[in-house]
Parts: sequence; C-alpha cells; structure tokens
Amino acid sequence: MNKKILIVEDNKTLANITAKKLQTFFNIEVDVAYSFQEAKLFLSHGKYFITLLDIVLPDAPNGEVIDYAIAKKNHVIVVSGNIDKEFRRSILKKNIIDYVNKDNPNDIKYLDYTIQTIQRLYKNRTHKVLVVDDSMVFRKQMQNMLENLFFEVTAVSHGEEALGMLSVKPDISLVITDYNMPVMDGLELTLKIRETYTKDELCILALSGNSDDEVSALFLKHGANDYIGKPFSKEEFSCRVNNSIEALENIQKITQYANRDYLTGLYNRRYFYQSVSEYIEQIQDNGEQCAIAMIDIDHFKKVNDTYGHDVGDKVIVSLSDILRSGTNPNDVVARFGGEEFCIVLKNIDRNSSREILERLRESVESFTLEIDEQTIVKFTISLGAVLHDPAETLDDSVNASDMLLYKAKNSGRNRLVFQES
Repeated sequence: MNKKILIVEDNKTLANITAKKLQTFFNIEVDVAYSFQEAKLFLSHGKYFITLLDIVLPDAPNGEVIDYAIAKKNHVIVVSGNIDKEFRRSILKKNIIDYVNKDNPNDIKYLDYTIQTIQRLYKNRTHKVLVVDDSMVFRKQMQNMLENLFFEVTAVSHGEEALGMLSVKPDISLVITDYNMPVMDGLELTLKIRETYTKDELCILALSGNSDDEVSALFLKHGANDYIGKPFSKEEFSCRVNNSIEALENIQKITQYANRDYLTGLYNRRYFYQSVSEYIEQIQDNGEQCAIAMIDIDHFKKVNDTYGHDVGDKVIVSLSDILRSGTNPNDVVARFGGEEFCIVLKNIDRNSSREILERLRESVESFTLEIDEQTIVKFTISLGAVLHDPAETLDDSVNASDMLLYKAKNSGRNRLVFQES
C-alpha cells in the first residue's frame, strides 16, 4: 500500500494509538490531525487512501470535517462514539464507506475491525464489478457505492449488454444483477453466465424488489451466490459484496495452493498432468503440435553440499523465473519435484521449440546468483525434448523426453538433446 492514511481525532492519546497501530500493520505513513483546522491543512495537500474521521471536533462539532473530506474526493470512514441510531442513519446517507462505533474510547477493539476494513478496501482495487439494472437511478447508486469501496465498476441496463461486456472483460469478479429488466431479465442472465463461469470463477449477487420468496430461491438454485432484496441499506449491500468477493478469493487461494508448487509458484506435477492431458485431447484432431521438455539442474547436490539448502532453494527459484519469463504465457511450466522441471511449448514446430529451449539453456548458463559480496553461484541445466506424437500418450512423451535428458547428462551436461525427426 503506497498511499497515506489521515486520522482526524481530538483525543490525542487515542489518535496516536490508532496511528501507531496502522503504521505497524500496513507499513505506511499516517498523518494525524487533532482539529478541523489541522485536517483542512492536510487535506489541502492531496487525497488520502483512507480518512478516518471523528465527528465531534473542538472547532467543528457537527461533522463538518466529513463534508469537507468528501468534497475533496477522499474516501471516508467515520469513527464515532455516538451510537444514536437516527444520527448514525443520517451520517450513512452521506457518501462514506462505513460508520464505526467506538463505544468506549479506552477500548480500542474497534480498531481491529477498522484494519480489516482497510485491508479489504485495498484488495478490492484488483477486482472488476459489473452492475446490471434497467433503472438509471439504482445503477448510479450502486456504482457510486462500489467505486467508494475501490472496485472498478462497469454498469449496463440489461442482460444482453451484460453478456457482451463479459465477453470483452472476462476477468470480471462479480456481477450484480436486478431481476426485472427488458430484453433479458436477471434470472435468464444468471443461467447464461453459469454456462461459462462456475461459482468458483465469478460471483453473482441478485437483486429484486419482488417480495415473492420463490424469486430468491430460483436465483440461488440457478447459480446466484447471494440475493438481496430492494430497497437495501448501504451497510448490508457493502457487507454482502465484500463477503462475496472474499469467498471468491478464498476459493481461488485454495485452488492455487492445490495447483502450484509452494516454493516457485510454478504449476505442480499433479496440475501439469491434468492440464496438459486436456490440452492434448483438444488438439488431437486439429494438427496443432507441441513440444515437451524435461529439465534438470546439473550437479545440484554439489550446490546444496557447498552452499546449503537455502542457496539451493534460491537456485531453484531463479531457474523458475528464467523458465517462466522465457516462455509464452500459454505454455505450461511445471516443477515436478527437487531440481526437475517440465515444459510444454504449445502450438509450435520443431525448429522454433529447439530455438526456445536452447535460448533457455544459454540464459541459465549466463546467469549469476549473487548471495553476498563474496559468494556468487553459477549453474547450468540439461534438457531432453520431444515433439509430441498424437499417436502417443502424454506419459509416453514425458518418458521419452526424460530418457533424452538422461542422454544429455551422460553426454557432458549443459546441453539440449532433442528427439530425432
């Protein structure tokens, strides 16, 4: 996080405790103002990532600092000891993110919630949300709330427009759709989206002013992750949106742990066989070619024995970075275990694949890993590669490339042995 936070709080002890905790947790700069006048000086110099504002200040007892910060286009979280429900509702009608109660100024447990909220807002910046509603008023209302939560938002008026937008922006994380719309309603849209995206890939939050319980049940049965009735409060809307995004992130994190090697971030052996088997099946009849290469670090045991396993891990990570950056995004680079790697170069002929693999070997040979001022580690790799034969299985091709890798090592290492045509 590279933007600052502003705290406006007339209780100096509480303000300093809050600033210290935020600085420690987020490792960012925090400015503190003890009055409205000081806050205006800070806010006049630019925008903050978040402003945490008390309502009652010595020189502004009626929440004037909130309107001033919003006018300066800052994102506002109100932190107040006022627990009156009507007063709270009146403040929430303003363009703020949240209203946090500090019931007891000496009890700073509310800070944990505030930190979690700021953390969530920071993560939201990586997510795109699509709003689908035929009411311009509701569309604008939701867009404003979502942008205040740091989402990138696109808004359209009906289901067909939404499907068109998803084809242009396939990385949308959340679709928020109304039920009653012209051209294509929200339920039809949900069914269409689920033909392409699973719940683990994209969240759908359905909205409706319909009081019929069957509507909510139908949405949930047909693929919506959650349902919210109109009219809704800002707090309920924000909580449901954030919860949906957080659930999606958790699923994706679990999936990544299952598919990725813990040390390098490359695909693991299990995912390699699953993914490449599907790919080979897809290209079985269209004539597309691919190359499969097994790769091994030369004399890796000597590296571990000489420099230790920590340096050995750095060598493995360095090689992973070279393999990843030296191949196309659609190619598959996997760590099979230890110092052994496997690459699948997709949609490629023999000469091009040989050139890429030879370039990788040369990149490793010229690479130097600097451990400290006195220690520089160099290493090389051996490669065995085949052009996959459609008549063979994936296991056949992997085993064949492994045999050629063995041949490369027995021939002096630091070389590529490619299967004869």
